[in-house]
Amino acid sequence: MNFSEDLRQNAPATERNRQPILEVLKRVLPPTGTVLEVASGTGQHAVFFAPRLSPRRWLPSDPQPLLQQSIKAWQTHYPSDNLYPPLGLDVEANPWSVEGNNLPLELSEFPITAIVAINLIHISPWSACEGLMAGSDRILKTGGILYLYGPYKIGGKHTAPSNASFDEYLRTSNPKWGVRNLDDVVELAKGYHLELVETVPMPANNFSVVFRRC
Repeated sequence: MNFSEDLRQNAPATERNRQPILEVLKRVLPPTGTVLEVASGTGQHAVFFAPRLSPRRWLPSDPQPLLQQSIKAWQTHYPSDNLYPPLGLDVEANPWSVEGNNLPLELSEFPITAIVAINLIHISPWSACEGLMAGSDRILKTGGILYLYGPYKIGGKHTAPSNASFDEYLRTSNPKWGVRNLDDVVELAKGYHLELVETVPMPANNFSVVFRRC
């Protein structure tokens, strides 16, 4: 079966940003437990990160059935013992599908110690960012990590003309979308017991933003 005949979707940006993101994740993630990836998209990040972050376990999720199929298809081509099948998870829901008494998979034995959201909060309404913070507050124990990746405004200003253009494009596509001001994200996180640990400049005018549950 060739690429065009299977269910894998392809996001070219993933191939470009995965290695820089991996270097940060290796450094900031807790050494054990399960990493929950929110809004996994195509699944390309999941199949790349999971084997390289062992013995941690990687749990991808996405609310869209077509993307869940893409994640499964990528897993078929690049299986990994520590990579779980994708879950359907709506970041704005309360509770999330990984909460409650009926824990999926082996989460009771390998609890979620980190949550990763790559290119989520600017391609979604602000309520998704609020849902992400609220879910992280509910799920993560003290010391747990929330990792965000994407473009941000710093001090209310874009860091590059390309980001300003991208922001305009996003807001034209959906008025509720847009490049977020990092100060607003940090302030929101504080209300959910998440403290900013560090902000790491990344290629293509993006940032890794690392929070710790306090």
